[in-house]
Amino acid sequence: MNAQTPRHFLNLTDAGGDAIAAMIGDAIDRKSVRAGQPKGKADADAPLAGRVLAMVFEKNSTRTRVSFDIAMRQLGGSALTLDAGTTQLGRGESVADTARVLSRMADAIMLRTDDHAKVEELAHYADVPVINGLTDLSHPCQIMADLLTVIEHGKALPGLEVAWLGDGNNVLNSIVEAAGLMKFNVRIGVPEGYEPDLAFIAAAQAAGAGIQVYRDPVAAVRGADVIVTDTWISMGQTHAEAKLAAMGPYQVNDALMAHAKPDALFLHCLPAHRGEEVTNAVIDGPQSVIWDEAENRIHAQKSILRWAFGQI
Repeated sequence: MNAQTPRHFLNLTDAGGDAIAAMIGDAIDRKSVRAGQPKGKADADAPLAGRVLAMVFEKNSTRTRVSFDIAMRQLGGSALTLDAGTTQLGRGESVADTARVLSRMADAIMLRTDDHAKVEELAHYADVPVINGLTDLSHPCQIMADLLTVIEHGKALPGLEVAWLGDGNNVLNSIVEAAGLMKFNVRIGVPEGYEPDLAFIAAAQAAGAGIQVYRDPVAAVRGADVIVTDTWISMGQTHAEAKLAAMGPYQVNDALMAHAKPDALFLHCLPAHRGEEVTNAVIDGPQSVIWDEAENRIHAQKSILRWAFGQI
């Protein structure tokens, strides 16, 4: 049992702007050192040797599952995967009891789930660090990879103009949260009724970030440094027809990209529904950095893990 209160990473504010900057710097350094090495080879210093991450999945996953597993291997530790359907959590064991058990058996817990209250409850009862691998409210690990990717491609965060097109979902909530912490601006192109969480907007604006909501997608992207979108229909969502109709004008295509800066980057957390929220011409085009973004889930999460263990 840990005597000290564990460091949880449920949202970006749990770390704060200075720690986020330090984590990104650490990720850049560690990534550069291991360039060209086998993916599963441990870093020379193996800072998490002997540590085990328990990964609990209540939602399907490709990038989160693989990136956390590889991140732990590269840090010298290991990870084990628990799917809700094959564990007692899926048969009615409480989140609190699961937290107590996993705290005795693993050194940290990552949860990918629906209701954000679950990850908060897990953190409340756990004696080890808890990391939010995705909830319906936020996706902080994804945004850490996005920030890393933007910086790698030569763009400074302070004053950056980020345009979001489409659904005001969990990814956008975390982008808005990051804007307040890292002092950049977000221009949100979204149909009425699909806005992001107002609490995230209010907090970012109070911190000095410029957060604006547009109904006109062209106005949202005009002069932007970065264009971001995501799938319009998330896992488990219904009433797809009405939502798809509302989202149609916000598709990221060549015509829309032309209104951003000439060197604007295109980001998408994946999986993509090609031909819906983005065209093939954009996602496969020269401004797209989605494969760097996907790989950077590994490098960003290595630094999140090190922060959670008090090494950053």
